[in-house]
Amino acid sequence: MRDPLFRMAVVLGVLSAVGPFAIDMYLPALPQVAADLGTTEAGAALTLTSYFIVFGIAQMIYGPMADALGRKTPLVVGVAIFTVATVAAALAPTLGWLIAARAMQGLGAATLMAVPRAVIRDVATGPQAAKVMSTIMIVIAVSPMLAPLTGSVIMAWGGWREIFAVLAVAALVSLALILFVLPETLAPEHRRPVSLRPMLSGARRLLTDRRFMGLTMIGGFGMASFFVFLSSASFVYTRQYGLSPTGFSLAFAVNAVGFFAASQFAGPMAQRHGMERVISLAITGFAGIMIALAAVVWLGLDALPVVMAGLFLGNACLGLVMPTAMVMSLDPHPDIAGLASSLGGTFQMLTGGLMIALTGPFMNNSAASMVTAIALCAALAWAAAAASLPRLRLA
Repeated sequence: MRDPLFRMAVVLGVLSAVGPFAIDMYLPALPQVAADLGTTEAGAALTLTSYFIVFGIAQMIYGPMADALGRKTPLVVGVAIFTVATVAAALAPTLGWLIAARAMQGLGAATLMAVPRAVIRDVATGPQAAKVMSTIMIVIAVSPMLAPLTGSVIMAWGGWREIFAVLAVAALVSLALILFVLPETLAPEHRRPVSLRPMLSGARRLLTDRRFMGLTMIGGFGMASFFVFLSSASFVYTRQYGLSPTGFSLAFAVNAVGFFAASQFAGPMAQRHGMERVISLAITGFAGIMIALAAVVWLGLDALPVVMAGLFLGNACLGLVMPTAMVMSLDPHPDIAGLASSLGGTFQMLTGGLMIALTGPFMNNSAASMVTAIALCAALAWAAAAASLPRLRLA
């Protein structure tokens, strides 16, 4: 990989990590938020739900904006919104205020999901793009390992409000990177003005593309498994297993290592075996491992090491699935990469939010309910591949 391309991948990775940090740094503080604002655990979880929902929908704004105005403008606008919302979250006097501030954070952070993928499509395709995406995944995957630990350290000397203060500083650093380091990758002659008719035409083209929708839903159910884990892990680890906030952060980090390590092999494996072969084997492995883990836990073998080992292996497979699915979904659509990125991201986030809503009533802060919900997401991801991408070898 050429050095400028690698440098761009690192910058995009740092930018893409802001959104995950806004989620993961906050996880150890959920019980404290509930106590401080006089609400229930379900009420505290709404601050995550509001973020996810707006985050998913807002990607439909930034994708067309990126195709019309270039890649840097929507990044600047989104990060500016995120910064203001983060300050508002730090000052929140009530749960309603915090939920609204978190929704605004999602509105701003959505640009960091939709636009970087379009930037990658501007500068690389195929296995090379998978390499760039896997480099970005290094930074993104490190986030779940470092963010909860960072949050628990901040809580040791401050509280949940100080977590948002640190995030505001990170947002300002990101804004500086966009303005002074990241180049514009979409030439003026390739920009498409924002117009409802082309947007509808492009959306119709994507929605009727069986391959695009199949890959999008594979990523969507994969993302849903992660959301289920986010919404329940802090309560499962601290209540069923008695871990402290720092202990939870360490356990959470271990679960992320599998994803982090495996994502680095996505590019090389795609070059050697082809992206279709990689994703078919990885999605089958993900579903098989998570279903097996759920069965083992329901049989009573729900010790913490067993749960963590199963999640580690499942996340390793998911680390191959996510970057490969992203690249494969965008490759056939270079002329509407921004729209394709935002539409795919929206479907993925909404799928994740829907799965949280559907599984929420059955969650009882136990490992059994958590891994069962994750296994359901994995099975649906495999089913999406089997139904929508019949040419893929699913074994």
